[in-house]
Amino acid sequence: MSILGLKKKQPKTFKVKVSTMDAEMEFSCEVKWKGKDLFDLVCRTIGLRETWFFGLRYTVKDTYAWLKPDKQVLDQEVPKDSPITFHFLAKFFPEKVEDELVQEITQHLFFLQVKKQILDEEIFCSPEASVLLASYAVQAKYGDYDPNFHKPGFLAQDELLPKRVLMQYQMTPDMWEEKITAWYAEHRNITRDEAEMEYLKIAQDLEMYGVSYFSITQNKRDTELLLGVDAQGLHIYSPNNKLSPNKSFPWSGIRNISYSEKEFTIKPLDKKKEVFKFYSSQLRVNKLILQLCIGNHDLFMRRRKVDSIEVQQMKAQAKEEKARKKVERQILAREKQMREEAERAKEDMERRLFQLQDEARMANEALLRSEETADLLAEKAQIAEEEAKLLAHKAAEAEQERQRLEVTALKTKEEKRLMEQKMREAEQLAVKLVEQSERRLKEADHLKQDLNEAKDAERRAKQKLLEITKTTYPVMLPPPPTEPESPEVSSSIRMDFKDSDMKRLSMEIERERLEYMEKSKHLQDQLKELKSEIESLKLEEQQQAGLYSLRIISIHQTIMKKNCF
Repeated sequence: MSILGLKKKQPKTFKVKVSTMDAEMEFSCEVKWKGKDLFDLVCRTIGLRETWFFGLRYTVKDTYAWLKPDKQVLDQEVPKDSPITFHFLAKFFPEKVEDELVQEITQHLFFLQVKKQILDEEIFCSPEASVLLASYAVQAKYGDYDPNFHKPGFLAQDELLPKRVLMQYQMTPDMWEEKITAWYAEHRNITRDEAEMEYLKIAQDLEMYGVSYFSITQNKRDTELLLGVDAQGLHIYSPNNKLSPNKSFPWSGIRNISYSEKEFTIKPLDKKKEVFKFYSSQLRVNKLILQLCIGNHDLFMRRRKVDSIEVQQMKAQAKEEKARKKVERQILAREKQMREEAERAKEDMERRLFQLQDEARMANEALLRSEETADLLAEKAQIAEEEAKLLAHKAAEAEQERQRLEVTALKTKEEKRLMEQKMREAEQLAVKLVEQSERRLKEADHLKQDLNEAKDAERRAKQKLLEITKTTYPVMLPPPPTEPESPEVSSSIRMDFKDSDMKRLSMEIERERLEYMEKSKHLQDQLKELKSEIESLKLEEQQQAGLYSLRIISIHQTIMKKNCF
């Protein structure tokens, strides 16, 4: 019995899944829990204190409903699934987000929800405003723009603009990213909560911001209209125009709202104004409209009263928290700046260190090169010294050779002079011999002429003697020379003697002529040999002089090169 009693005392539970805009949570709830119990549990879990803006929404058939706080969860028309799914969303919207939203978590949840509504086109937004809102969303997500980190294409996976805007213009994703990045770069030094607040401040000025729309009819003839409920009041729209209301009823001008089954009645505060009635065919929708009207009206009245102690404490804490975070951000900014400066200084030091290391390495290399150069120069100096000694030795030898050549040249000059003198003497001798030869030739010619004349005279005398002998005297032997001879006999003897002398003289002349010819030929040969010797001596002298000049020039050039080195 005790065990059964314990089992009966154990409360039954059911599973609940709650989805916020950025997280999902599961809870195990007791059967007797009311909507407020589950709502408070979710708020405590996420750290939310501004609970009056939010609610737990669930889907019922073709519409949605909000979980009632004063009624048990399972007694409401919640889905029978396990776990039961709820969406933690903003049910009411502030008139001025900057003044009313205190906590950062509240602001963050509103930012995520409004952003989703804009992207899902539940809130109309112009292309220009869409790009500006997208830039603040990027700032909230990525922080300050850094061109070294945020390369082109870094927004390719992010949904930032409504599809209607993307299709309205013929622009590539890269072009849209470029436009968004241009605005994003202007938001430097803005924190995440500040960027989200700027986003909400722009969004709250959009016509469809915070408006819940419902289909209604104005009369029983089913003239279709749209009812809009927001923080300002009630608005009546045409079905095809959700931006500009045809008629508005601000909360400050409404005296009472009531409904009976399908009929709603709006009574203005000014009794002179006409009462406005409209009809809604669905009971769930009518209850939802009434909830939104009551809740928005209560918040409207609450904003115009002094804040409660709880709200004052929250604002004071939020102010202190913001001041503390501001100080922390300033400290963080200073630390970041100091860290960046330290990193820059470190980079400068590392760069300087690398530079010094490079300079040291280059200096070591230069030192090694200098040492190698010094060794090489020492070796070259030694070689140069040896070569200088060798050149000095060669210079001495060249000097000796020069002196020898000078002596040789002097000898050659003397020999040349003697040869020239001999040649001149030979030439003079040749001239004399030629003159003598010519004189002898002339004498020989005269002798030949005399010889020829003598021969002619002899021939004539012989002819005459022969003629005389034949005609007058007989032939007889001459007598012994005892007595003087007659003139004729004496003449014959003289003619015989003259004939023999002439032959002998002719032979002597011929012999002398031959001897002269041989001597002249021998003298010509000697002259030719003498000229050839003179020419060879001149050529040898020129060659020796050129060789000597070349050696002197070569030695001078070598000495100059060594001196230059």
